[in-house]
Amino acid sequence: MPIIFHVTTATAWNEARQQGFYTASSLADEGFVHCSQQHQVEGVLERYFGDITGLVKLVIDTDKLASKFVFDWSPSMADTFPHVYGPINLDSVIEVVAI
Repeated sequence: MPIIFHVTTATAWNEARQQGFYTASSLADEGFVHCSQQHQVEGVLERYFGDITGLVKLVIDTDKLASKFVFDWSPSMADTFPHVYGPINLDSVIEVVAI
């Protein structure tokens, strides 16, 4: 069971729970939801979330994902990152950790 992570706001997560699935603006803009491996989360927080408060880390069990996920190469980071090519079904989120 590969585990991946997605950082979002508690507000966005609460909206997802009401909708029955989670999406991010990147799904419409880029075709996927950006995720991370555990060792990448700290860097993602530093690069993209700065002083934003009210964040949560979604812990996602990829065996339960209904949408396809792929590890894609990021030339700007010289690393591979997991991307989810569709909505994230709520039952694949096995834990929500306040940051």
